[in-house]
Amino acid sequence: MNPRSNTILVVGASGRFAGLVVPELARRGATVRALTRDEARGALARTLGASEIAIGDLRDRESLDRAMEGVNGIFHIGPAFAPDEAAMGVSMVEAAVRAGVRKFVFSSVIQPTNVRLKNHAAKIPVEDALYSSPLEYTVLHPANFMQNLRAGWASVLATGTFAEPFPASTRIARVDYRDVAEVAAIALTEDRLAYATLELCAEGRHDREEIARMMSEALGRPIIAGTIGFHEWAAPIRSKYSDHQLELLAKVHAHYSDVGLGGNSLTLGAALQREPRNLESFIRELAQA
Repeated sequence: MNPRSNTILVVGASGRFAGLVVPELARRGATVRALTRDEARGALARTLGASEIAIGDLRDRESLDRAMEGVNGIFHIGPAFAPDEAAMGVSMVEAAVRAGVRKFVFSSVIQPTNVRLKNHAAKIPVEDALYSSPLEYTVLHPANFMQNLRAGWASVLATGTFAEPFPASTRIARVDYRDVAEVAAIALTEDRLAYATLELCAEGRHDREEIARMMSEALGRPIIAGTIGFHEWAAPIRSKYSDHQLELLAKVHAHYSDVGLGGNSLTLGAALQREPRNLESFIRELAQA
């Protein structure tokens, strides 16, 4: 580690995904500095294990420079479907270089070169900036997050149906973001994942019929696999996204309809040095909760 500090700056540390990185870092003895937009989010980050708070904005160069003072490593995940996601990520890389940061972990996306999907293509300039920098980078390519299933869990319980806006036969590579968070923490506190670009997937690509069977077993009652139109499926989250963002998300699901999502678990198991969490165990946790 850089002798000046073991401080790690975590972007979006109060969020659903970056918030999982914070306790993993704290468990490894790192000092976590949360980059948040306001004090309320900072307070939430403290409950997750952050010991320092930096109030800033990814679009504000001066706030990034202040946040990175004395920092040894950075965890960055961009705001989902933001139109300037790439520019914000590149700004983070440039700020890290200016500040003399040593390590930079970027939570990108599986198959970023699938440029038909704008949210995938937006990761490419950030990765390019890292590969062209003096930073000790680790780039993570996670599959579809298992945690996304939580959004529809109440509907599963209420209706007995698990529905997604693509065919029930579609097979999707998924990953438990807690495993991604653990890999990120390893990369930021050890040296064995330096300069790695890692595809991160759990074992298996399950279709919706298989997932419904897992839900049935976990709940002890029948759950059937259903299909739902995109606009109906997106209704509960519509207030959180702009029309443009929803349009990009719809294109992701259209891609799933055509070809699904591939992925391989070999790299994740090697990085963790254990078996990755699987979808069946994640669903059991949902059922018990």
